[in-house]
Amino acid sequence: MDFVKKLIDKGSLEKEEYVKLLEACVCPQTGAAIREELAAEAAAIRERWYGNKVYTRGLIEYTNYCKNNCYYCGIRAGNTNVQRYRLTKEEIMDCCANGYELGFRTFVLQGGEDPYFTDEKMVEIIRGIRELYPDCAITLSIGEKSYESYRKFKEAGADRYLLRHETANEAHYGTLHPENMSLKNRKQCLYDLKKLGYQVGAGFMVGSPGQKLEYLAEDLIFLKELQPDMVGIGPFIPHHDTKYAEEPAGSVELTLALLSVIRIILPKVLLPATTALGTLDPLGREKGMKAGANVVMPNLSPVRNRKQYELYDNKICTGEEAAECRGCMSRRVASVGCELVTDRGDVAR
Repeated sequence: MDFVKKLIDKGSLEKEEYVKLLEACVCPQTGAAIREELAAEAAAIRERWYGNKVYTRGLIEYTNYCKNNCYYCGIRAGNTNVQRYRLTKEEIMDCCANGYELGFRTFVLQGGEDPYFTDEKMVEIIRGIRELYPDCAITLSIGEKSYESYRKFKEAGADRYLLRHETANEAHYGTLHPENMSLKNRKQCLYDLKKLGYQVGAGFMVGSPGQKLEYLAEDLIFLKELQPDMVGIGPFIPHHDTKYAEEPAGSVELTLALLSVIRIILPKVLLPATTALGTLDPLGREKGMKAGANVVMPNLSPVRNRKQYELYDNKICTGEEAAECRGCMSRRVASVGCELVTDRGDVAR
């Protein structure tokens, strides 16, 4: 059966059909042609909703302290080799000022789940950004919080929230995280964020230890059900200070195929070409855009701290100033026939 045609016609597949499609995508004989077919459809859909625009987000990694011990993560609480840091409110505001001057109109505050940054501290930071930059979107990527905390952040001026679900399979989630973390709570956070009116982002790793194609099919079904505004996916990359240090990295080809599938099942979604893709393949982000992605996230964090925010090994773009990052990204985007734009880049409605 032609599962590509069915996916394009219906906008979704059954679990077993997704598995068959993904098997075909990684097959040495059929994979390249199927990925190309998916990418062509995904690019046409992106063009329909967003033209050739690629939106830029200014990433501010403001703390690498984290209370959690996710087994795959380089900044997990149990890693005593990490040189920890926190940015002050003033340093965060400096990153925003630099970013605004460079044309960024979305700031993404990303960090580990750091208890130092209480709700009160976060509200103060969010309000500070909102007051100075009323024309900008504020995105948070700071993990699992209570409904009440999410409400406070929203009222302070936050617009969007990124919270990767990591895997939609309960058993697989359990192998990647300690017992005190649960997929059920992760999903509840996503639904809480939607209820509060955030533009919500979910996402998962491709090729994480123990992952099967069936689990990726479950991810796609969950995304279709959640209907997020953003989806962040990238290949798993091992970190040397984790128990998965010797595990192989995820497949760039499978990640690209999944980007295209996600664009087809969620036509209006904001879809980043991630740094992890660019880490495994020098042209990974360009290939991501060709596969249907329409967001890039250059780093606005102070250069001195970037190498310390090491979720995985060999992360790219840790030594460049923000202006260099933006110039480089603009050229990369143009090389695939797209245009890097400076507006907020809200999801199409």
